[in-house]
Amino acid sequence: MDADLDTMSRNELITEAKRLRDAIRKHRDATGHDLCWHHPQLWEMLPEKLNPDIAVPPWPKFLRGCVRYRESLDRQKPDAPVLDEEFET
Repeated sequence: MDADLDTMSRNELITEAKRLRDAIRKHRDATGHDLCWHHPQLWEMLPEKLNPDIAVPPWPKFLRGCVRYRESLDRQKPDAPVLDEEFET
């Protein structure tokens, strides 16, 4: 699956590592409503290009998962500032 790495030069590997780190940092640094979004741009960084089949839970279960995620942030980062803004497209 990662055979492409075997053919890369040292400089190409460094460039690839920096590109992947940049993407991970962008994802890590997401805040506010951006935490809730589907992030296919991360998948697009992989050499194998495919359109993954995603399954979405029904609304009540989906929303319960959102609530659990937000509760986990309260436990793991209780001192995080609160961004009191409505989502707008």
